[in-house]
Amino acid sequence: MPSPPLAVAGGRSDETSVRRGPWIERGRSALLVLSSFAGGLALLFLVLEQRPGGGWRLLDIAVGAVASLVLLLRYRAPLVVGLVLAVAGAFCATAGVANYVALFAVARSRRIEQAFVVALADIAGALVFWLLYPANSALSLTVVVNTAITLAVVAWGALQQKQQDLVAVYRDRAARIEREREQRAEQIQMAERTRIARDMHDSVAHYISLIALYAGGLEVAGDKAKNVGTTAATIRTTAISALDELRTVIGMLRDGTVVTPRSSEHEHTVAGLIDEARQAGQLVVAHLDLPGTSGNTGSTAALREPLNAEHVYRVVQEGLTNARKHAPGALVTVNVRREGGDALVTITNPIEETESALPGTGAGLSGLAERIATVGGVAEHQVVDHGENSHEFRLSARVPLR
Repeated sequence: MPSPPLAVAGGRSDETSVRRGPWIERGRSALLVLSSFAGGLALLFLVLEQRPGGGWRLLDIAVGAVASLVLLLRYRAPLVVGLVLAVAGAFCATAGVANYVALFAVARSRRIEQAFVVALADIAGALVFWLLYPANSALSLTVVVNTAITLAVVAWGALQQKQQDLVAVYRDRAARIEREREQRAEQIQMAERTRIARDMHDSVAHYISLIALYAGGLEVAGDKAKNVGTTAATIRTTAISALDELRTVIGMLRDGTVVTPRSSEHEHTVAGLIDEARQAGQLVVAHLDLPGTSGNTGSTAALREPLNAEHVYRVVQEGLTNARKHAPGALVTVNVRREGGDALVTITNPIEETESALPGTGAGLSGLAERIATVGGVAEHQVVDHGENSHEFRLSARVPLR
């Protein structure tokens, strides 16, 4: 038996019928009506030995035709159609197929209790038909055959309903998984964009601020500047480093290719970072107290010891860059020490009442806090008031070294 064009279970529509298209569903419905009516005629003329005759036969055929047409409403009002056709099948042989089709529709789209109600009505209708035409078969055979048929139809319809519900559950689950996959992909993409933007800000802003510092020194010195060639070479080297960082980021954004920047004069260490800032003319006092350093507060030897912690390096880099932007010429104090398994970093500089030529948006500090949070650390910044119009900017961070 063809599956119905529209299944309604508790107000739920069958999406499969919608995808099939209206013309296909109309054709299926027409075929079902014709098949039901043809089955009723076969039951009337070929199966039954005792049948209505004369005008009753014509009435039987007419009722069978109407019953087959009523099947078009079997999924709009299945319970009503099932009970009405059970009554029609009790008196008209040609409605004997349509009532079982309606029973299947009830079993497929309604609760099993409602299906059993219609099934009992069909069995009762078969007994009424036997009372009208007892010569067709024995009472016991009538009861057994019609009970077996109704139970089989109910079981088939209930199984179809369970399969339909299972398919709907799997379809919803697949759609949910797909949505979650897309959301995860968007989150990963957003996180990667944020990371690239943060790295770009940290690296490029550092180099650009160094270039501005060198250029500012040349501008102030004017014609009296010494070692102009050396300073220009340093500016060129720093600019190349900035372009290398840009090339790396753009390569990752374009096709995911990781381009290794050309090696610079200094390694990516806190010591090299501080030396680089001092060579550019920035006033920096450093206090390093970590394994592998002597704790010297100012010697170059102690500052050249490598500090193999990328996040510590980024904290110091951001602090020096911010000082160059917002407090040019001010003394910057860098403190790095170890406490347990963490590195404590503090960068301070006085706040100068001067206007900086380098713009800043504050994105570097927020990005730094996000970076440190990813490894379980904390980065904070604040303005400390020392009184008498003396203010100090302090950037502090606790970075796990493990």
